[in-house]
Amino acid sequence: MACSSFAKLNASSSQWIGQQSFTQRPGSSTSLATRRVAVPIRAKAYTDELVLTAKTIASPGRGILAIDESNATCGKRLDSIGLDNTEVNRQAYRQLLLTTPGLGEYISGAILFEETLYQSTTDGKKFVDVLCDQKIVPGIKVDKGLVPLPGSNNESWCQGLDGLASRSAEYYKQGARFAKWRTVVSIPCGPSALAVKEAAWGLARYAAISQDNGLVPIVEPEILLDGDHPIERTLEVAEKVWSEVFYYLAENNVMFEGILLKPSMVTPGAEHKEKATPEAIAKATLTVLKRRVPPAVPGIMFLSGGQSEAEATLNLNAMNQSPNPWHVSFSYARALQNSVLKAWQGHPENVDAAQKALLVRAKANSLAQLGKYSAAGEDEEAKKGMFVKGYTY
Repeated sequence: MACSSFAKLNASSSQWIGQQSFTQRPGSSTSLATRRVAVPIRAKAYTDELVLTAKTIASPGRGILAIDESNATCGKRLDSIGLDNTEVNRQAYRQLLLTTPGLGEYISGAILFEETLYQSTTDGKKFVDVLCDQKIVPGIKVDKGLVPLPGSNNESWCQGLDGLASRSAEYYKQGARFAKWRTVVSIPCGPSALAVKEAAWGLARYAAISQDNGLVPIVEPEILLDGDHPIERTLEVAEKVWSEVFYYLAENNVMFEGILLKPSMVTPGAEHKEKATPEAIAKATLTVLKRRVPPAVPGIMFLSGGQSEAEATLNLNAMNQSPNPWHVSFSYARALQNSVLKAWQGHPENVDAAQKALLVRAKANSLAQLGKYSAAGEDEEAKKGMFVKGYTY
């Protein structure tokens, strides 16, 4: 039910802030007759639903499966196993993922690309319904990708605000209940104040529009792994970025209880001479979050950002060794899919093995969310890094 745009003084008063003037007090030299105080209403009719959706996704032992790669990027994944980039092959791969029996035990949400949101299985069942049957919330990537940012130090900005409201309304009708918008910040490029402000403002506008149309926004300013900087530099930049992001979220009246965050972990640059331990990464990452993220936010769903499958899981586990103000979990793409692709190889007879590989990784990260993961028994393939310099979706 839509909320009123103004707050009533009390149950017995007929005066409304913003609608009627106050009566001047006897002896007062200052009239309040022209003053108006409006209270912004956040998320309008969807407030309760947004809070429930965010809490459902941020539920114990579960995280997000990100399969929202653009058709071009999905094509790169398929090419790695010798498959052509066709809609039929993309559908077959995403069907393999989404129909994995028991997936909902470990996965609470799945981010889809627009093509997938409107697709069905080969048996004619909508992918959205497949997810709902497993109690997995369907989500949708809504940004339109990165383009060069004029006036910056070779940095980028994320496009897609034009028409976002109407697209979001359609996605909601199709069954999506949360959205994702990814923008990036590059440490080797500065980052410039312009790029940080552009990233924060774009995320805030997207978040407000998403909530206005019933979608929980995932707020994702990814600090890229590119560079040879130490972990202290990443921490410094992360603090600045998240400070700016939350400033503009508040400026745009975004309801914090109805968002999810998708930050990158605070790590050294991928080319730094010394690797950090999971404990060091956890300490630095949680330091930034505790300084910058309000406890009203339900969930922190980390991206893997090119870490190996094992690294992403170990680092998440280290962050859950003590209680946190938020649900600290995962929203992984490559760190959940890499083993799956290698097991599948595009052959129908390998679907069962590929789905089992997905469950292995999903369960490992579920345990990490609970702080109970052990790397004992991890194979060498899971320890291989997946960092790609200048990686794009």
